[in-house]
Amino acid sequence: MIQAVSPPRRTLSAIPSPRNAGQGKSSYTAPRAPRLVDSPVFVLSSVRSGSTLLRVLLNSHSRIRAPHEMHLRTVHVQLTRSFTAAAMQELQLDRQELEHVLWDRILHLELTRSGKDVIVDKTPPNTLIWPRLERGWPNARYILLLRHPGAVIASLTDRRQNPDLEAIHEEVLQYAEKLEEARRNLTGTHVITYEELTAEPEKTTRGVCEYLGVEWESGMLDYGSRDHGTFRPQLGDWSSTIKSGRIHPARGADPTAELPPRLAELAKAWGYPT
Repeated sequence: MIQAVSPPRRTLSAIPSPRNAGQGKSSYTAPRAPRLVDSPVFVLSSVRSGSTLLRVLLNSHSRIRAPHEMHLRTVHVQLTRSFTAAAMQELQLDRQELEHVLWDRILHLELTRSGKDVIVDKTPPNTLIWPRLERGWPNARYILLLRHPGAVIASLTDRRQNPDLEAIHEEVLQYAEKLEEARRNLTGTHVITYEELTAEPEKTTRGVCEYLGVEWESGMLDYGSRDHGTFRPQLGDWSSTIKSGRIHPARGADPTAELPPRLAELAKAWGYPT
């Protein structure tokens, strides 16, 4: 008589814990997968540099979708078993490329929902990972949005309770260094300043539209008549200035405030008086 033998029960303690499983370093680097959005547009800027104003002006165009800050760099993929990385490698994927595929799908989904054909992600921390964006999207386009570092410092100081000026200087310098890296190393970028965007919005947006290959539309300057979603913290500027629906003059840097030496050097390289 053949007796059926039940397999041993697998207890919970025998199941590998998902914590940190499959997260070890691997020498495998996956090739780039095909993209649904081959040529997204990334705005590279510091915080408090007018990127929300730029995005609502662009979002007012009939062909351009510029949503709130998407924070794609904080959307991660977790490989939860020891064999997951090997399984993905068989599919010519690694964790970073899986994240790129996910980010690409989010961009495509947002673009499809909008019914437009150009998508712009204006999240300032994208500036800190511009080399990764360049690797992931070789055909991406970049708008570099500069602002006088002294004005950025003043804006951050006003925005925060009990501001730590040294920490603010470090934060602004971190963004400024990455912006300068991108300005020097990325080819085919379009560089504008917040000061010229507010002083000459038509001229500046015409230049951006030419760079993106779309016809300029006068309705872009009347952004207050369009729906741009909720203005709230962590998704962009939410001040009364941006909610007013009008373009306001840029606040300048305090001419009596002394910049740290490296920030002064970068400001000079960008054409600002120091």
